[in-house]
Formats: sequence, C-alpha cells, structure tokens
Amino acid sequence: MRRAARLGSGAAAVVPRSRSWGLTSRPGFINNYKKAQSNNGQQTSFHSRPKLDSAAEATVIGGPSPLPEVELPDIPETPTKNKRVTIGEILERRRRAGRLVAPTAAGCDSGVFKGSSGKPMAKDMSHHLSYEASIREPCKLKQAARHLKTPGIISLGGGLPCPEYFPINSISLSVPDYLHNPTLSPPEVHPAFQDITIGKYDTHPSAPVQKEYDLSISLNYAQAHGSAQLIRFVTEHTELVSNPPYADWKTCLTVGSTGALEQTLRMLCDSSRNDSILTEEFSFATALETAHPLGIPTFGVPIDDQGLIPSELDHILSTWSPSERDNKRKPHVLYTVPSGQNPTGATQGPERRKQIYDICSKHDLVIIEDEPYYYLQLPPTITPTLTPAPSNTTDFLDSLLPTLLSMDTDGRVIRMDSFSKVLVPGSRLGWLTASDQLVERFLRHAEVANQGPSGFSQVILHKLLDETWGHEGYLKWLMVLQREYTERRNTLLKACEEYLPKEVVSWGVVRAGMFQWLHLDHTLHPDSRTKSILEIEEEIFKSCIDKGVLIARGSWFRAQQEVAPTGLFFRATFAAATPGNMTEAIRRLGGAVRESFRL
Repeated sequence: MRRAARLGSGAAAVVPRSRSWGLTSRPGFINNYKKAQSNNGQQTSFHSRPKLDSAAEATVIGGPSPLPEVELPDIPETPTKNKRVTIGEILERRRRAGRLVAPTAAGCDSGVFKGSSGKPMAKDMSHHLSYEASIREPCKLKQAARHLKTPGIISLGGGLPCPEYFPINSISLSVPDYLHNPTLSPPEVHPAFQDITIGKYDTHPSAPVQKEYDLSISLNYAQAHGSAQLIRFVTEHTELVSNPPYADWKTCLTVGSTGALEQTLRMLCDSSRNDSILTEEFSFATALETAHPLGIPTFGVPIDDQGLIPSELDHILSTWSPSERDNKRKPHVLYTVPSGQNPTGATQGPERRKQIYDICSKHDLVIIEDEPYYYLQLPPTITPTLTPAPSNTTDFLDSLLPTLLSMDTDGRVIRMDSFSKVLVPGSRLGWLTASDQLVERFLRHAEVANQGPSGFSQVILHKLLDETWGHEGYLKWLMVLQREYTERRNTLLKACEEYLPKEVVSWGVVRAGMFQWLHLDHTLHPDSRTKSILEIEEEIFKSCIDKGVLIARGSWFRAQQEVAPTGLFFRATFAAATPGNMTEAIRRLGGAVRESFRL
C-alpha cells in the first residue's frame, strides 16, 4: 500500500543568539527543521526558520547566501517523471535556504535536502526485516542529544567532551582545483592547486569567514547518520545521478560499503528462518565472507558478459525448492554489483538492469545495489576516436548508465555508494540510499555499532567536496578518473594481446571498474583428464608467484564454494601498477600459462 507524498523545499534560518560560546550554549542549535509550510505551499528545509520558543535574542543567519545568482536554463519536458535535477537548481535551492546550521550531535533528516516531489511513497518492506532488526529501539543517549537544539539549554546529560581539550587546532590540505581550472589532468600533474585549512572554531560568529563545519563539531560525538553538512552533499549528488522515482527515499553516511553490507545483511536476513541470498555466480569475495559467518548461504546466478542473466534469475526463483537447497526458503535478497562487477568486470546494460529490477519486483526481492565502481565507466573500445570522452559535466552525467535506484518505483533497492574507489579508501566513508523505513532500521544498528563514520573523514571530505570543489568540481574529478582508468585498462588489454596465448586464454573489453577477467580453456590443458580445475589453477597461481606476479584466482570468488567449478578463471587488476609494471606482469603471467599448458 502506498501513501500520498508531500512536497519539500527550502527557506531562510533564524536562530537564537547565545550570550556566550561553549558546548552548552552554541548558537543556532538545530531546530529539528520543523516542517512548517512556506508561502508557496512547500515544506521548509533543514535550514528553515523555526518558531522561537524562548525570549532569547534572535538573528537571521540564513537568508540569501553569498552564492551567486543562478539563471536556470529552460529544461525541456520529457515523457518520464524522473526528470534530472541540475546543479543550477541545487545551487539556487541552497541560495534561498541560506547557511546551514548543524552543531555538535545535531540530528538530521536527509529528506529535507531534496527538492519538491509529487512522487508516490515507497511500498512497505517491513516483512523483509530480520527479527534482530525489527526489535531494535532508538539509542536513548543519541535521542537525548537532539534536545541540545533547545535555546538556552545547559547540558549535563551527554558525555560530550569539551572541544577546548581537543589537541588539534587546525588541519591543512593542498588539493587540485577542479572547479576553477578547466584542465582535466590527474593530481600529480595538475597545474593549479589550492591550500585549504579547517580550523577548530570556523563556525563561531567571530571567525573571519563563518563556515558551516569545523573541528569542534566534527571531532566530537555525532549522530549515527553522519553530519548534516556531508549528508546534504551526498543527498544532492544522489538527486543529480539517480533521482529515485518515489518520494520518501533517504540517505545516511556509512563506514564504507563493507561495513554497510554487514549491517544490511543482518537487517534483512535471519539464519533461524533459513534465509539465503542470491548473487552473481562469481561475486565479491569479501561479501561472501561477510555472509558466511552470519549463517546466510549464497547461491550463484549464472552470468554472461553483462553480468546476471535475467532469465536464469527468474528460473531460479520460479522453481525454487527448499528440499533441493539445503532447506533454505526462497531468497528475498539479491546482492549485485551492476557496474564493473568484482571480479568479472561485467557491466549490466540499461535493459539488463530493467529486466533484473522487474524480476525482483515480481518475486518481491530487496536489491542490494553495491556500486563502488559506478563512476569508473569506460568506453567499449580502446580506440579513443570511436568513443570520445565527455567534454563537460552535463555530458558526463548523460553518459552514465541508469542506476537500479533510478528505476526503483517500489522502494526495494538499497544502494551503497563509496568514496573508496574514487577518492581515498582510507576515509572509510560512503553512503547508503534507500526508503525511509529501511534507512531508519539501518541507523538503529549503527547507533550501537560504529556510531557513524570518523569525524576526521567527514570534515575533510566536506571541505574538499562541498566547500572547495562543489558538485561541478567533483564531477570534473570523476571525469579525470574515468580518463585515467581508461588508459590503464587499455594498457592492460594491449599487454594481454601481446603476451597471453590466445589459443587458450580469452577476455573481453571491460566497460567499468578496475578488473580484467581472464578465461582459460581448461579442456585444452594436457592434464585436464587427470587434474581438477582447482589443481590446474593452483599450479598456474604458484608458477605466477615464482615468476614475480600476483594474480587473483577465480575460485576465490565462487558464490557456492561447495560446488565444483566448471571453468578456469583469473582476475587481474589495472588499478595501481605502473604501465611498465603492468605490461611486465602480464608477460610473466603469459609465461606461467604457457608452461602449464606446455605451449
């Protein structure tokens, strides 16, 4: 059953002015962004003007911001309701809303950062929850911190350390300027860098330029959903890329997709009711290793060069028999990596994604859309003139494949994004997008587990992405990565052409990610009648190590380890090795294969 959707937008902010500055009296404690109605009938946003509940002196800190006026271009009407949001619209929305005020331990509803919506609400997915997820209660201490928004309140409740005792006064960074300098070159050779500094009290009214986020806030305890400052950015970015077609979608920050996956599996799956999950027949090894200790077996779906085969997925679900599947009930969760799938490098095309979504809707599956490589989409050929790279951010967004989230009319997709593959993996920071009901359950677990991402990571990425680059600069950076990984992939493919014996090794041109899947025809191996696939694989792997090259064995990624493999595969990556080392590594691999096959 669906509910009617409400509308959402933004306005200015008025907050009480504190008489002193300290942890208990920070001005502008979050006003919980009450859902008042503005003159145009739209809901006010996270920046919105609250009613003043006390006699405290107030001052307007919102209103029109320093952002320049944005003249929005005419957007032609399209037959789809899922019309793309533009950067210009986001900037205008921010200008009208004013400066964001979100101090220490501020609560945040990501929904208020979205634009207007006349979309339907998500379907009820509560029947998918595990018992563990269904009984979680809100963390009392986290809920109590929300009272800090009350004007004039003196807190003796929470154990929030005083920022005066934080031994870090500032953090300085030097970053390439992709917003103002049009050169789309990698950081090592970029001609324009800028130095940026994050101070402890940058949000204080006495700061030379009053900011929205500083170390006194970011390095203290926070809500499990992450800082409002960074949630705003990822919510807007999700609108730019996916703009989900239902109203009550939300985002929250995560400690990276691996941690988010573990929480999500525990939220959806229960070994006591014989749950299992479906995934590609070769899947991300760490995901498989995450599910196994939870007592959640994984069943593989056959794949081709576009990943999951929809007809095979439908057949498995339509003919599921618990008696033939170790008494496991029909799966209700699909875990998939649609773009640059790890390990195969397969990328689902637009029609393939729609078919998979429709089958999951037919059989009532929740889809975990894990997309760490989504922005590393690569041209289908190694000839640049045949597939020119996007020249601007609009073309770049247009070139991206549609996400499963963008097709999700039911609210059954849980999308996981990560900064690990596109910024720095050490940030351990990403975000999750799903329906309000699923995000709320996810956060109840986070409150008593990791309590949200590191404050260092959040404030640094906010300074880089939101305050320095903005959406335009971040998209330009992603364009740089796309070009760089295209060159890396092409280098590896050329080495494969030169050094691998094509009579026994085959491969395709990967369309996304950082992995190349190599298929070795084991039936042509001289010992194929006396040795198993795993034995031949081990022989080649050990020979590679002896020759000085590390390559991943395909068997490591089998979704069903108890089932004997039917093919021989290896996974190579073009992520980090220099072009010269990459070429040499493939030459050594070719030598190992030739020795084993006695070519």
